[in-house]
Amino acid sequence: MKRLDRYVGDMETLLEFEASGEEVAPEFDKNLGEFRPFLEDLEIKVLLSGEQDISNAILTIHPGAGGTESQDWAFMLYRMYTRWAERHGYAVELMDFQDGDTAGLKSVTAIIKGEYAYGYLKTESGVHRLVRISPFDAASRRHTSFTSVFVSPEINDDIEIEIDEKDIRIDIYRSGGKGGQNVNKVSTAVRITHFPSGLVVTCQNERSQLQNREMAWKILKSRLYQLEMEKRAKERQAVEESKKDISWGSQIRSYVLHPYRMVKDHRTDVETGNADAVLDGALDPFIKAALMEKIGS
Repeated sequence: MKRLDRYVGDMETLLEFEASGEEVAPEFDKNLGEFRPFLEDLEIKVLLSGEQDISNAILTIHPGAGGTESQDWAFMLYRMYTRWAERHGYAVELMDFQDGDTAGLKSVTAIIKGEYAYGYLKTESGVHRLVRISPFDAASRRHTSFTSVFVSPEINDDIEIEIDEKDIRIDIYRSGGKGGQNVNKVSTAVRITHFPSGLVVTCQNERSQLQNREMAWKILKSRLYQLEMEKRAKERQAVEESKKDISWGSQIRSYVLHPYRMVKDHRTDVETGNADAVLDGALDPFIKAALMEKIGS
């Protein structure tokens, strides 16, 4: 709030100078230009009142049917969110990366670290649709691809999530693929399968099996926490749309690169013709509109 007080104080001082006959219009316009984006950002943060909104975000991306085309689209989305995170000063910690058969990826899990990362990204959960001329089609035909994005909060250790040992299976295997900086020939990668929910969590990017196991547990607990929050919301008849959106054919946003260029959010009708900027991380107009829509519903 100190920054807000400073802005307001500067504006009041400039108005006083203007009342005394001094020319302050250029300085006033400059301050106003700096104040508007700050105020918009503050407005969104005031609206982010959810219990876990301030948390880090766990981002998981899976391609839909379509082989290489969808796997490449999944990688494009991963790059888009990475670029968005960089724009906001968030750190990205890669937890698991499964290479695609020819290009792209089969799955990726990363933690976006920074205040309100989850609050901003929570409305990104859903199916994202791409229409383009496929670079993998020798006949240069137009293809439509779908990829699912799921975002959950990184929960604190003080939140209790009970997991019965008989409900899980832990597999240890060798790391592999370009996603892991510390990939080696030792069996350090960990996969945890949670049978009641059907969740499968993998982690291979840490240096040791113990570190991978701890991180996999953390991600599993975060996802189970998110599922529990959604269950409670449904019981209160305030159904979260994120899980519904992850059914194929129920996309939240379309990215069209041919025969024209446009990105359109189907929940808010926000759209832009600058598809390249969006794919380079310019997501704020879509995120802010979706947050406002969610709060207003």
